[in-house]
Amino acid sequence: MSQPSVAQALWTSTEIAAAVNGVAQAPFNATGVSIDSRKVAKGDLFIALQGPTFDGHDYIKGALAGGAAGIIAHRMPAGVSANAPIVLVSDTLVALQALGAAARNRSSAKFIAVTGSVGKTSTKEALKTVLSAQARTFASEGNLNNHWGAPLSLARMPRDTEIGIFELGMNHADEIRPLAKMVRPHAAIITIVEAVHIEFFASVAAIADAKAEILEGLVPGGTAILPRDNEHFARMAARATALGVAHVIGFGVDSASDVRLIDCRTTPSGNQVTADVFGARIEFATGLAGRHQAINALSVLAAVQAIGADVARAARDLAGAKALKGRGHREEIHLAEGSFTLIDESYNASPAAMRAAFTVLAGLPIAPGGRRIAILGDMRELGNEGPVLHRGLKEDLVAAGIDRAFLIGPLMAELFDLLPAAMRAVHTADSVAMVASATADIRVGDIVLVKGSLGTRMAPIVEAIRDMDIHATARPKAANGH
Repeated sequence: MSQPSVAQALWTSTEIAAAVNGVAQAPFNATGVSIDSRKVAKGDLFIALQGPTFDGHDYIKGALAGGAAGIIAHRMPAGVSANAPIVLVSDTLVALQALGAAARNRSSAKFIAVTGSVGKTSTKEALKTVLSAQARTFASEGNLNNHWGAPLSLARMPRDTEIGIFELGMNHADEIRPLAKMVRPHAAIITIVEAVHIEFFASVAAIADAKAEILEGLVPGGTAILPRDNEHFARMAARATALGVAHVIGFGVDSASDVRLIDCRTTPSGNQVTADVFGARIEFATGLAGRHQAINALSVLAAVQAIGADVARAARDLAGAKALKGRGHREEIHLAEGSFTLIDESYNASPAAMRAAFTVLAGLPIAPGGRRIAILGDMRELGNEGPVLHRGLKEDLVAAGIDRAFLIGPLMAELFDLLPAAMRAVHTADSVAMVASATADIRVGDIVLVKGSLGTRMAPIVEAIRDMDIHATARPKAANGH
């Protein structure tokens, strides 16, 4: 089969060599970009990254056999012809970052960047949902938001993209800054600032400063979209002013918000929201449940306004925004005698995200005889604050009307001992040990929330609950976002 034409190609070897300061051994045209030889699709450019436990150069031969159109490498691999379609560079990670920067430089699209302690991916996906209906829109996949994920996402962006949406993440200071300067957004959203990754920071204020690094990448005339209710709003707004950011939009419940939540009602299908959007009263539905998701939706509408898209249409289209696997996805699990509801929040956890999930659980209507069940795993990267932050969830669990609490991990033991006796179900050291107890307790009519940090490995519990479904053999398994 012939190579794709230059017009169809995402990258030509000539463009790649120029972008990464490399030397192309042979001409080729690539239609995609991959860094995982196991997932190489026909026509992909495979970038051979070298990590602490692997070396992509060992898989170049396999990538070519799997259909890769070309390779970026910093050494010629054994067993590959000298005239193979390889672009030689001095460092493949630096080359990936340069290719991402080149993708941004050649694009005339409007760019939106999203960060925050909680809600980045859901907000990014909601933006993708509403803006795809208005223009050729590209968004970073999953949570590809770090020093290699962000440039990889940029490098994959089609040439004709009109709106690009990128999630930027961090767990240390100085990590967002270079990513923001690479993406150079026209609008930057900070969803919220909370004690997430606090192990690596002196204070939550320091986390706010790290999140505010995203503002350093804004193009001239750009817009900062900040959480008006957050205690660090003024600090971040002041940073925006110091950077000369042209526009600052506040969103939230606070009466000073430019995009303000008036009312939110959680329904079985999501939220019914009433908001004041730049002075106009708008009512809309979202497929994402919970007050926190209603507030995130306000940031979406603010970004739509900031890039000059249709806000009213976006508000209507928010009904199509759905929760992702591991991030609030709800499904009915069918038993012979009836069904119960699973809320899969297994991808990650923090104190703020836990409380938001409890609120969703509390707001959903319960069937006669049903119970609200929380299966919770340790929250990670909280440092010395871990024990007190886990104990601090007690009042929220009680207020949410949780009937049964199954808790996992040494930190959750701190919480388990404080709960009312009627609420305490089982505590185990790890998730695998919890599977039998949790699944044996669940019955028809229950609503079951599963949430914990990725490192606590809640996936076995989600999979076991889904396997309870009498139709389980006919459905794919998915948990913890994988």
